[in-house]
Amino acid sequence: MSRSASRYEPWEDDEPTLSELSGVRYLHFGTEWVQGAMRVRKPDELVLAYTKQMMAWLLFQAPDDTQTLGMLGLGAGSLLRFALKHTPAQLVTVEWNPNVTAMCHAYFKLPSHARSRIVHEDAGEWVMHPENTGLCSALMVDLYDATAQGPVRDSLAFYQGCRQTLAPGGIMTVNLFGEHESFPRNMTNIGEAFSGRVLALPEVDAGNRIVLAFRDAWPDIEDNALLDRAQALEAASKLPAMRWARHVLAQLG
Repeated sequence: MSRSASRYEPWEDDEPTLSELSGVRYLHFGTEWVQGAMRVRKPDELVLAYTKQMMAWLLFQAPDDTQTLGMLGLGAGSLLRFALKHTPAQLVTVEWNPNVTAMCHAYFKLPSHARSRIVHEDAGEWVMHPENTGLCSALMVDLYDATAQGPVRDSLAFYQGCRQTLAPGGIMTVNLFGEHESFPRNMTNIGEAFSGRVLALPEVDAGNRIVLAFRDAWPDIEDNALLDRAQALEAASKLPAMRWARHVLAQLG
């Protein structure tokens, strides 16, 4: 989980802790808020509904081994483990707190893999680096700290930086809180950064709302082709992709 040095105390205050219930291990920062989860016997499975929705960009892309997927915030490593199993892409994860990475290696079966690179840096700074311009075909943004009171990076400049890191045709997914006061602000800033090309999926879990933002244009895909792709994705990965596709088509009209 990454965080903003300008808005919060240093990461040493967010010591990762864990709990376990019914075969699921949870990552916390010393509070009841869940930062991530892993089914111990099936570590590559996405347990939380919102983490499944974070992969909704797969409705529009099928990454190959020449492409890079970006993740801002490691959490319990769920998205990283899933992406390693289900895509051949290169992976870069930006995580502010090295203690989270150590916890994931020790207790959340985070693999050391040739296709995976973890960068310990403020995500808000990482997206501004010129060398990261156009790096990612998809970018998954999940930036919360112990208080879980909205994302710790949510400015217009940050989302403009996220768009800058996307390759042509790239897609960003962001984890927001639908019932939180931060939601309208985030939606406004994402909309401005991405010229209004924004879709919100249905609210899940404890208020999580996943938003998709498209770098260049709305996806150019026929309705039936999108449904066919969703059906294949659901069969291959067990993600509820048909539900997403119907929701996307309803929003696009």
